[in-house]
Amino acid sequence: SSLLNGAIDLGITYIDTAPAYGSSEQRIGRAIEHRRRELVISTKVGESFESGRSTYDFSAAATRKSVQRSLQRLRTDVIDLVFVHSDGRDLAVLEDTDVVATLHALRDEGVVRAIGFSGKTAGGAAAAFDWADAIMVEYHLENRSHELVIEHAAACGVGVVVKKGLASGHLSAADAIRFVLANPGVSSMLVGSLNLAHLEENVRVAGEATSDER
Repeated sequence: SSLLNGAIDLGITYIDTAPAYGSSEQRIGRAIEHRRRELVISTKVGESFESGRSTYDFSAAATRKSVQRSLQRLRTDVIDLVFVHSDGRDLAVLEDTDVVATLHALRDEGVVRAIGFSGKTAGGAAAAFDWADAIMVEYHLENRSHELVIEHAAACGVGVVVKKGLASGHLSAADAIRFVLANPGVSSMLVGSLNLAHLEENVRVAGEATSDER
C-alpha cells in the first residue's frame, strides 16, 4: 500500500495488472481505492494463474467472468483498459475465439473504457490495429522486433504500452528508459519496482527523457 501510494505521489498515473499476476488485483484495489480517480488502470483477460500454473480461456463466458472478477478485485465500476493476454498463438487467439467481440461488447456496455492486445509477435500486434485502442509489446535495446509495429500503430492512432522495457531487469534502468521513451510512438512504459527510491530515480530519468524529446 505504501509503495503504490508513494508511486502515485511521484506522479505515476498508470498501473497495469492482470489476473495472472497472483493477488495483484486485490492488493491494488485495497491500496488505491481512495485514489481511483487519479489513475488509469489496465488489466487483462484470457490467462489465469492458479496452483502454480497458467490456464488460458478466450471464450465469451470466460472473458465476461474475468472482467467482472477484476472489477470486484480492483474495487471499481469501470476498468480503463483491458488487454487480451495472449498465450503466444496471437493470430489464432484473435481470429478463432470470441475474445475480441466480447471486449467490444463490454466496452459498449460501459464497464470497460478501452480495449487492447498484449501478444508475443509483431504479426499479432499488427493484426490488432483495426480494432484495438492500444497494444502492449516487448521492446528494449536487445529486442527491437516490434519497432516497425510501434511506428505503424502510432500512424493508425493506436496507443503503445511497452512491457519488459528493462529486459526483465537485465538492462540498466537509465539507459533502457531513455531508449524506450525516445521512440515517439510509445505512449507508456511499464516499470516494476519494490523500492520507492529506485522508482523515484526511474521517474526522474523518464522525466528527463520526455523533456529531451520536446
